[in-house]
Amino acid sequence: MYQENFDLNKLREPVFSGQTRSEAWRRLQLRRIEKLIDQNENHILNSLAKDLGKPPTEAFFEVIATNQELKLAQKELTNWMRTKRVKVPLVLKPGEASIEMEPLGCVLIIGPWNYPFSLTIQPLISALAAGNTAVIKPSEFAMNTSKMIADLISQYFPKDVIQVIEGGGDVGSQLVEEPFDHIFFTGGSATGKKVMLGAAKNLTPITLELGGKSPAIVIEGADIEITAKRLAWGKSLNSGQTCIAPDYLIVEESLKIRLINSMKEALLNFYGERPLESSDSSKIINEYHFNRLNQLLINSRGKNQIIFGGEIDQATRKIGTTLINLEDTSDPLMAEELFGPLLPIITVKDLDSAINEIKKRSKPLAIYMFGGTQRQQKDLLEQTSSGGVCFNDVVMQAGIPELPFGGIGSSGIGKYHGLSGFETFSHKKSILKRPFWLDMSFRYPPYKLEIPFIKSLFR
Repeated sequence: MYQENFDLNKLREPVFSGQTRSEAWRRLQLRRIEKLIDQNENHILNSLAKDLGKPPTEAFFEVIATNQELKLAQKELTNWMRTKRVKVPLVLKPGEASIEMEPLGCVLIIGPWNYPFSLTIQPLISALAAGNTAVIKPSEFAMNTSKMIADLISQYFPKDVIQVIEGGGDVGSQLVEEPFDHIFFTGGSATGKKVMLGAAKNLTPITLELGGKSPAIVIEGADIEITAKRLAWGKSLNSGQTCIAPDYLIVEESLKIRLINSMKEALLNFYGERPLESSDSSKIINEYHFNRLNQLLINSRGKNQIIFGGEIDQATRKIGTTLINLEDTSDPLMAEELFGPLLPIITVKDLDSAINEIKKRSKPLAIYMFGGTQRQQKDLLEQTSSGGVCFNDVVMQAGIPELPFGGIGSSGIGKYHGLSGFETFSHKKSILKRPFWLDMSFRYPPYKLEIPFIKSLFR
């Protein structure tokens, strides 16, 4: 199943021998990532184009996102690694308490297919910065990017630092049952449950970066033209195959017609009257997902729900961004994350109704709101729970590496990006040092201290 030379214990050796604890070792690994990206940019873009039909500009955002993560880690590594002093209570003085950031060991990173380069290499950067070795399992659905990652990692890294294991779901299922020191998974919730189940056999800690039905709300106060462009872009990006894409739209009734007309105009300006022929649009990853989305489109056509779009081409696996009017929220379009360029639109009377609609479903990875007052923004923050919130834009919050990224509830477990990623792949080791020269006899039996006096010591 695995490569013949795969040996988890050998991958742990550099960590448990103390080799990876030095800042020099960690910076060396980050420089290797830097070289890998700088020297193979075209190879990366070409692989993404083959797998997902990504136009160069969209594909390049994967390179930018990865480089941002890398630069932040290189800049902040000394500070992240620094031992943190902790105040010692009076009764434990003299003594020194501290927290040391310790590497976990060898970690498993399972990458997704929708952003198969950046969402595989970004957590790897965090893992290496934290002093771990790693096994990478890229997504088999993005086969060209998977092979590219395997080839490049073998060129730039020794086998006792990183190994790439390619393969399908059977390989992934067996890997998660290995006693790794952490498993980091990005993908769908169904597979995430399997990862969690496999990891439980060894009590392996996990990070699950999943998704869910992320809503976008448009209420009074929104700039309709800009809102329409940003929503149309966010839903069309990577053909809707983005975990934080707006999954469905909730709009105040008074704004609905203006917003839809502006979104139609925006989509025509983006992709023209023949969107499937546009060089700026990408394709659906495989036949299974294309057929899944096409069936939803067929159902919507049968109910006369399609407002705009709906173009399909099975040969190229392209689907035009489609606006769909939804009056019944029990529609199949609302059953699970769409992960495609279909945007159901729900009409509500006000923000309270929109919040109630969101609360009917599992906690999403993101919530977007356009317009509203500061009070209404506060209401949204206080009355809903999600991985993150973005006001007056979509997707862009993921471009800030200092912001923790991750879900809550069914949209994910754990965070990464920046310091959060470093902490995810580190153990906070608590340390107390005390001298011998002061040893109070009252701590030992037979106990002579009265309880009132003990209470006074701990006030």
